[in-house]
Amino acid sequence: MKKRFKGKVWRFNDNINTDVITPGKYENLPMPEMSLHCLEPVNPDFAGCVAEDDILVVGENFGCGSAREIAPQALKYLKIGAVIAKSFSRTFFRNSVAIGLPVLISEKAAALTSAGDKLEVDLEHSTVINISSGVKIPVEPLDELLYGILMNGGIFSSFRNT
Repeated sequence: MKKRFKGKVWRFNDNINTDVITPGKYENLPMPEMSLHCLEPVNPDFAGCVAEDDILVVGENFGCGSAREIAPQALKYLKIGAVIAKSFSRTFFRNSVAIGLPVLISEKAAALTSAGDKLEVDLEHSTVINISSGVKIPVEPLDELLYGILMNGGIFSSFRNT
């Protein structure tokens, strides 16, 4: 897992549920095919245009709805660098950390970014800089345990490394 990376912002609103992240009609497809439909209901071009280390900046309650583990898995498969939200569904947050997908909480990220902005994320120091505007985006510091799990690539990798 990278401690530091840069990526383009993809903006989404509040209450994006797991059925929007991974639409149910595709959930039985293999991950390479299913991930091509990630966030399709709100942005049909997303999966085909997203690049490695790009960053989702979203509003409140991201990942609400069903406890689909495939939702964060699809984002990780697409090589999303991080998801920054005002708040997350507790289950989505835990599932993301468990597989090594960085999830950061920020009250102000949505107000301090626009779609297409370039961000620099430093997970080790819990800092996010909007390179496009020069503004530092405040994020809640990652707990040491969560940071360690992310750096190991998820909970199962963490157990193997102990």
